[in-house]
Amino acid sequence: MATEAIQLKKANRVEVTTLVDNYTDIFLPDSEHVKRNPIVEDKNVTRGLLADHGLSLLVEVFANGKGHKILLDGGWLEDPVPFNVETLGINLQDVETVVLSHGHQDHFAGLPNLYRKGLLPKDVPLMLHPEVFKQRDLQFPDGRTSRMPQLSRKVFDYFGVEIQEITSPTLFASDFAMLTGEIEMVTDFEVGFPIGRKLEDGQMKPDTEVKDEQSLVFNVKDKGLVVVTACSHPGIINTLLQAQKLTDEKKIYAVIGGFHLTGPWEGLIPRTVEEMKKFSPEILVPTHCTGWNAINAFAKEMPEAFVLNSVGTKYIL
Repeated sequence: MATEAIQLKKANRVEVTTLVDNYTDIFLPDSEHVKRNPIVEDKNVTRGLLADHGLSLLVEVFANGKGHKILLDGGWLEDPVPFNVETLGINLQDVETVVLSHGHQDHFAGLPNLYRKGLLPKDVPLMLHPEVFKQRDLQFPDGRTSRMPQLSRKVFDYFGVEIQEITSPTLFASDFAMLTGEIEMVTDFEVGFPIGRKLEDGQMKPDTEVKDEQSLVFNVKDKGLVVVTACSHPGIINTLLQAQKLTDEKKIYAVIGGFHLTGPWEGLIPRTVEEMKKFSPEILVPTHCTGWNAINAFAKEMPEAFVLNSVGTKYIL
């Protein structure tokens, strides 16, 4: 039996600002939909921005003369996002919702410091999957294991932050934003996160699907879906297919975020590029854990859509 589509309202505009990512470049040019942090302002060279092997994005969705601000993730290190927010002159006090994409430290570890410094309001919901708090480790092919940092609920309890546990598709921001819920792995080539494990019933068990990872989806009027991902552990193609299925909207207008095609996952690059082409996004911004070789493959194969991300860049969609 067919599932009824989520009634995601159509927005007039979506803006995505990179608060932290793996890469920074002060000389990248602006374009129609891309505004870079200027190197010179008021005749003075501007202060540089900090990069981090982590991701944090400020997303604003506009409709009916009103904007809704959403913070996605907080990066890995404590200092880059606060430093970059101050440098860019961004106010996070009017953020309406904070979203933690999944329970890996390069997305959650910088978040508590934003509350500690008073940069984030504590009276707005923090949306996350309950499994973000799981104890995790990595198990490598040679048998070695390495424990990953674990996020504690007590951190947010201390600051008085309201936690909303999300496991299924959920509308928010006056129904102009959607969190995907758990992403179903349906493709025949995306492998998830095979080296990941999580503690369940007193034992470390496979965490291949990274069930807690969720993505943001918006629908821009006359343009199509804007899909904002974090790491895409369940697969970037799986993520796009789920966005289409949930909203019953086939047009993918823009894809921004990490695609996790680096290191052991580089063998997935050719097929992922091939499948991405079928969606024909007008704007494609691979960030964070996508990896240098994959980023270059997208740049080569999809030059009209590809945009190289950099800390401080704003996308106007």
